[in-house]
Amino acid sequence: MPFLFDEFGVLVRGIIMGFVIAAPVGPIALLCVRRTLEHGVRFGVATGLGAALADTVYGAVAAFGVQVLIDLLTGHQTAFRMIGGAFMVAVAVHGFRARSLPEGGEVPDPPGLAANFATGLVLTLFNPLTVFGFLAIFAGFGLGGGLGNADAATVVVGVFLGASLWWLILNAGVAAIGHRINDAWFRAINRTAAGLLLAFGAYAVVSAIGELAWA
Repeated sequence: MPFLFDEFGVLVRGIIMGFVIAAPVGPIALLCVRRTLEHGVRFGVATGLGAALADTVYGAVAAFGVQVLIDLLTGHQTAFRMIGGAFMVAVAVHGFRARSLPEGGEVPDPPGLAANFATGLVLTLFNPLTVFGFLAIFAGFGLGGGLGNADAATVVVGVFLGASLWWLILNAGVAAIGHRINDAWFRAINRTAAGLLLAFGAYAVVSAIGELAWA
């Protein structure tokens, strides 16, 4: 029984960490909001779950202390920034071209759920700073470096559950008030999301090019 309580405590801490790492409002959150308003809650949740899976991957790297992967991320941050930045710019350009909300609230022919999931996954996965955020959070929760395989696996499950919970709450909340959001609000949210993605993406690409030029 003490073992079960210990594992439950580790799981709860993993859930909290996953929720905390996913919750800050940024371009992914605004992208989920836009897709929920534009196409429906399923598409916003799919985007969020893609981000949650990416968070889980980096959480696993931190939990299991996979030094080889940490070294790989550290040594290839320039390439990650270049690829991730270019993808952000592409998504931002598509966002700027998005149509306004029509009468009835749905845009015909939305992209598939898999495409939304992949967007959230790639945008988050190509952000190597996420793993360093997890390392800091792990240390803050007293889990840095001393986890056995069973506890590490429990934390990883918790991270996915916590991150997924945040995206479900966010998109369900947006869907609940979506009928109150008019076309002007939608355009403002859409342009804010696209603008943030464009800014992050452009900075990532420019900084990566700058590092290559000085190398």
